[in-house]
Amino acid sequence: MQLFIRFVLAPLVRLVWRPRVRGADLVPPTGPVILAANHRAAVDTAFIPLVTPRPVAFLGKAEYFTGRGPKGRLVAAFLRALGYVPVDRGNVKAGLAALDAGRTVLRAGGAFGIYPEGTRSLDGRLHRGHTGVASLALSTGAIVVPVALLGTDQVQPVGRRFPRVRRVEVRFGRPLEFSRYEGLEGAPAIRRAVTDEIMSAIADLSGQVYVDSYHRRPDQIAA
Repeated sequence: MQLFIRFVLAPLVRLVWRPRVRGADLVPPTGPVILAANHRAAVDTAFIPLVTPRPVAFLGKAEYFTGRGPKGRLVAAFLRALGYVPVDRGNVKAGLAALDAGRTVLRAGGAFGIYPEGTRSLDGRLHRGHTGVASLALSTGAIVVPVALLGTDQVQPVGRRFPRVRRVEVRFGRPLEFSRYEGLEGAPAIRRAVTDEIMSAIADLSGQVYVDSYHRRPDQIAA
C-alpha cells in the first residue's frame, strides 16, 4: 500500500491538482518534527503528507480502523499507509489520548502533523491556537515547522463531499526550536508563548488575518 501511495497516488495528485510547494527543503530529514498547519478543508490532511519529503503521521478516528470485511480492512490499510494514527475521540480523555499519540510518534523520531486551531476555519481567518502543540514540542524537544495551505478551501468547501480541481499551494516555513524553555512544559504562560509564536509564523506564511480568539463553529455559538 505504501508503494501504491508513493508511486501512484502521490504522482496522480500532483498531476491533477498541480500543487505549488515552497520550502519543502526546510523540513528536517530526520529527527522529531511537528508540522503545525492552518486548517481550511478536510483535504488538508491528504495534501500535507503527499508533498512533505518524509512520512507524516496525523490522528485519525479509531472507528476508521475497525471496519469489517474487505472494504474495512482496505480503508484501515490505506490510512495506516498514509501515516494516520488511530485515536479514540469519543470520550472525555480524547485530548490527552491525542497528545499521547503525538508524543509516541515524536519520541520515535517521526514527523507529526497537527492543526493548532483544533478545527477547520469557516471564516477564512486564522484563529488562536490551542496549547497542545506547545506541550508536544516542549515535552519531546521536537522542532516545529509552520505550514500554510492555500486554496484547499476551494478544493473542498464546507458541505462538499467530493473534491474539485483547484490550484493548491503548500508553504513550509523556517523551523522553530524551543530548547530555551526546556523543563518549563508545565508553565501555562510558556505554553501560551510558544503557541503564539507558532501561530504568528503560520499567519506570516498564509497571509490570513489572525484573530486572537478560539474558533467556534455555528452550532457551538448557538449552544
